Amino acid sequence: MSNKAVWFPNTAYIESTRLYQWMKKLGFHTYEDFYEKSIDNIEWFWDEATKTLDLKWYKPYERTLNLANGLKWPKWFEGSKFNVVYNAVEKWALSETTKNDTALIWESDDGKVIRYTFEQLNDSVTKAAKGLAAEGIQKGDVITIYMPMIPETMIAMLAIAKIGAIFSPAFSGYGADAVATRINAAEAKMLITADGYLRRGKTVLMKDEADRAVGLSSSIEKVVVVRRLNIDIPWQSVRDIAWDELIEKGSSQESELITMEMDHDEPLMLLYTSGTTGKPKGAVHTHTGFPIKAAFDAGIAMDVKNGDTLFWYTDMGWMMGPFLVFGGLINGSSIVLFEGTPDFPNPDRIWEVTSNHHVTHLGISPTLIRSLMKHGEAWAKKHDLSNLRVIGSTGEPWNPEPWMWLFEHVGGKRIPIFNYSGGTEISGGILGNVLVKPIGPITFNSPIPGMSVHVYNENGDPVLNEVGELVITKPWVGMTNGFWNEPERYENSYWSRWADTWVHGDWVIKDSDGFFTITGRSDDILNVAGKRLGPAELESILVEHENIVEAGTIGIPDDVKGEVAICFAVLKDNQVDKKKVKQEAMDLVAEKIGKALKPKEIFFVDDLPKTRNAKVMRRAMKAGFLNKDAGDLSSLENPHTVEAIRDLGKKFLNDKILKDI
Repeated sequence: MSNKAVWFPNTAYIESTRLYQWMKKLGFHTYEDFYEKSIDNIEWFWDEATKTLDLKWYKPYERTLNLANGLKWPKWFEGSKFNVVYNAVEKWALSETTKNDTALIWESDDGKVIRYTFEQLNDSVTKAAKGLAAEGIQKGDVITIYMPMIPETMIAMLAIAKIGAIFSPAFSGYGADAVATRINAAEAKMLITADGYLRRGKTVLMKDEADRAVGLSSSIEKVVVVRRLNIDIPWQSVRDIAWDELIEKGSSQESELITMEMDHDEPLMLLYTSGTTGKPKGAVHTHTGFPIKAAFDAGIAMDVKNGDTLFWYTDMGWMMGPFLVFGGLINGSSIVLFEGTPDFPNPDRIWEVTSNHHVTHLGISPTLIRSLMKHGEAWAKKHDLSNLRVIGSTGEPWNPEPWMWLFEHVGGKRIPIFNYSGGTEISGGILGNVLVKPIGPITFNSPIPGMSVHVYNENGDPVLNEVGELVITKPWVGMTNGFWNEPERYENSYWSRWADTWVHGDWVIKDSDGFFTITGRSDDILNVAGKRLGPAELESILVEHENIVEAGTIGIPDDVKGEVAICFAVLKDNQVDKKKVKQEAMDLVAEKIGKALKPKEIFFVDDLPKTRNAKVMRRAMKAGFLNKDAGDLSSLENPHTVEAIRDLGKKFLNDKILKDI
């Protein structure tokens, strides 16, 4: 797997970036020196970061960082008063030069477009905030947001934050049980939802699911409903409130609503991540945490500027939803919220949206690109992508072929692909592709500045050119302030392996040239006859075959090798000779990484289990194949795929038993 760079920024490009200009202002001539200083003196670094992001404080911080409680519990910007809503919306709305700039562009599944200027957005947020206050919402109350990607979703988030309450977004594709689990864990007082939304031209009835979720919880007092589709829905007159009624109530309040001045460590939002088993983990994020890290990564690392347009294909229930909102707005850029899907009604929908709204920064996932590749590059070439400057990618490791397809055929070798990996508890990225250095296929060219990143072997020693655990050895702005009401679970999840070391759960290789490659989650790793094998390594080889579009790999127990690989592949054309393709794929693996590491079996399936943001869930594949409880599958877009894999597993294991007899 080559790390050889294919994108090289010229001097003029490098000097145009916010990162370079900031480094130069601070007196640095090389990125390497700047990065080393960013992790040697994190207090200095984040103090300078708040200045370059032009953040406004009601009361400036007395101390950038206090580590009196240890690395697990840092206190950032101690003594400060801050509210993200002022920095994301109000400061732009109150300026004569930016108030009429576009803050939000919304496109629906059926192509309807609505735009808000910063002034209009500020007005809507204020009315919603007043309405919530009139309904008795106070500072510290938790509100669950279970909504599609519509303007009111973002307005609700900002309105909640404006009055000092806490929002907790749930993925719009969740069923009632998953939403209820998150409501109960957060002890939410209010639920904001919609009557329904459009997906692939069909109506999704959201209010029905929301009602069932509320029926499974005891803390919800009010349900606010946005009439997205104006359809007939069940209504409980005492409990349910129409969004328009809430806005009207807010508009009729004559007294001025003052944005709440929040202390440095007061919560802004709870982001729940699915656990393998048991209840989800609620990452606690503060006003001075997540939004600042998101704004830094978008603005300084990805070069999002005032006047740019940021569009990340995501859902508000995933980390990249709030990242899109805060990463874009704090930097004064427009953001695109998209209700639809990237390939409906045609495979060029995502390129059409990107072109029509003059998107400068587009965020996608590798799975999405693999699914679009099979339709060919002509769909992308129909559209003018000349405004597009950066393509961001997150969610999972790449395979080389789709990365190169995106780089060459969509980006014309002009647009850098900003590979980006971090997580819900990070508030953004650990590794990225900074735009002042060359970029290679599927890899990361640097940790994000301020992130003290290392790769450790099983003894906790740094390693080069071999697979190890991705670790972080110093705190950063945006680090989760624990898990909601579960401090011990937080410490056990990330800090229990080595002293004062955050173990992220990714297997990574750092090579001699400084490129990082993520090979998979450390709990996904295979150990075949004593050799560690990242599933992504096998998957990348399989998709090199001209008839294989996607692949997923799991490890299952084996009497001889300890563990063997089982692969699932999606074919480009189901009419091909499957036996021949399987043999060719097996031979390809043997040629690339050796006969001893060939998969035990390759199964052809119609689809792989994926979340709505297109992340392949190997855990679900493994549990299904071994006929075990797959845990929380509420985030899956296509749960039927797990049952198909379960059937394959039952037959395979049964045949194996019969063979052994």
